[in-house]
Amino acid sequence: MKNKEEIKERIDQEISKTRDMVAKYRELTKPIAPENAIGRLSRMDAINNKSVNEAALRKAETKLNNLEVALTKIDDADFGICLRCKNDIPLGRIMLLPHTVTCVNCAK
Repeated sequence: MKNKEEIKERIDQEISKTRDMVAKYRELTKPIAPENAIGRLSRMDAINNKSVNEAALRKAETKLNNLEVALTKIDDADFGICLRCKNDIPLGRIMLLPHTVTCVNCAK
């Protein structure tokens, strides 16, 4: 696979950005103290927002894990090759989704 340094740099950028998002979501998903003087509806909104942020946190943690795995596999012979059809994954797709393991056709 050509452009490995460019891909490594892109993965590093995504890892950094995703780590920041994980930290932000962890802060947003801290428990809501019952002694907080907020109204009943505001408290319900806060609980709902917390569950939305927890889902976003799980998604960001999964992405971070996949990016870290991709970084360790970038020097493998099969990096950039679709797991299903065994064709090359286009560089544009790898740059957009560095942790992808399938081409666009097989991702459907």
